[in-house]
Amino acid sequence: MAKPVVAIVGRPNVGKSTLFNKLIGERRAIVEDTPGVTRDRIYGEVEWRGKVLTVIDTGGIEPKTDNLILKKMRQQAQVAIDTADVILFMCDIRTGLLADDMDIAVMLKKSGKPVVPCINKADRIGDTPAEFYEFYELGFDIDPIALSSLHGSGSGDVLDAVLDALPEFDADEEDDDTISVAVIGKPNAGKSSLVNKILGDERCIVSDIPGTTRDAIDSYFENDHGKYNFIDTAGIRRHSRVDDKIEKISVLRAKMAVDRADVCLIMVDANEGVTDQDEKIAGIAHEAGKASIICINKWDSIEKDNSTTNEMTKKIYDSLSYMTYAPIMFISAKTGQRVDKLFEHINYVNNQSKMRVSTGMLNDVLADAIARVQPPSDKGKRLKIYYMTQTDVAPPTFVIFCNNAELFHFSYQRYLENCLRQTFGFKGTPIKLIIRQKGDNADND
Repeated sequence: MAKPVVAIVGRPNVGKSTLFNKLIGERRAIVEDTPGVTRDRIYGEVEWRGKVLTVIDTGGIEPKTDNLILKKMRQQAQVAIDTADVILFMCDIRTGLLADDMDIAVMLKKSGKPVVPCINKADRIGDTPAEFYEFYELGFDIDPIALSSLHGSGSGDVLDAVLDALPEFDADEEDDDTISVAVIGKPNAGKSSLVNKILGDERCIVSDIPGTTRDAIDSYFENDHGKYNFIDTAGIRRHSRVDDKIEKISVLRAKMAVDRADVCLIMVDANEGVTDQDEKIAGIAHEAGKASIICINKWDSIEKDNSTTNEMTKKIYDSLSYMTYAPIMFISAKTGQRVDKLFEHINYVNNQSKMRVSTGMLNDVLADAIARVQPPSDKGKRLKIYYMTQTDVAPPTFVIFCNNAELFHFSYQRYLENCLRQTFGFKGTPIKLIIRQKGDNADND
């Protein structure tokens, strides 16, 4: 993961997220005209002149504010600055050089990092306005660069300046064995608290205000158990309650985070139990075919007796009947209860989702299953199953060839899935069965 890190900082609404999206080539950061939309650090990558850079988009810095969220945003920006090798300092040519810009400049100079002043919204290509030159007053060693993050003009000059400013940097080859873990759940279920507990720092903004995390935030972590990329996602609300445009995009971000994860941690509030919304959120991971662990958070706040854990387990699996393959962990992100045990489970379900079984072993299990429970028949026609083979992993995917796919009832598919689980495990991962008819006239066999 050792790549040069570039942090984009500046006042709210100067175009930081627009530049970030332009550099990484995708709409990962939320772009909206509302100041303060990007609250946490967002990570992405850009390749320029043969070098791969990690780019961090940050929330706008308000140097003087009493607002809790804005204070947290400033803290997050400071962490990004401390992490960065080079800093892109965004200003807005339309507003001119403001007192807040000068205050931020002082903050950046104290970091001792190379700073590239990026004067945004200079949309007239080839015509540098007179207002541009006042930004030399910022007093950085690197000259200001005029650009338009919206149109992309000047972005190449910015990246050239970054590479020129980079200290000597030996990038290691990227690790292929890093496990990506998406932390998903309703707002205020403790997702950011869990990530912060694992990382041991204030990586994600944590507050009692539901919906604080609006983007999916990536955090790299390494310990004795392995290498992990934790993706803290925005809480997924009911569609009827997702009123504003930004919140809708955040739901999409969470779904995208699940798509790029190897393992999903489904956070459920122990005080509320599994709600309808939890069922829908878990369904996103299930439908995406992701290995999953159900984390019952805030377990420290529950009064317990000898039967509490068993009763809660039964209720969870009754509600999430389609995910009985997923292990349940009772944790507390606040106290750290059983958080250290998560890594063993993450490794286990990740390995289970990537397990391959030989065709010979599969067909031995299939023959035994058919001998114990005959395939269904309908109107004198009986289902004949010829053989099974595994075609993919994550999730384990099996193609079953038969004489008539219409006779292959869902209940018998579930029976075969259970047989596979009893023999091979596949704990924590969905199993995908694909039914294929063999031959055009197969149903007449």
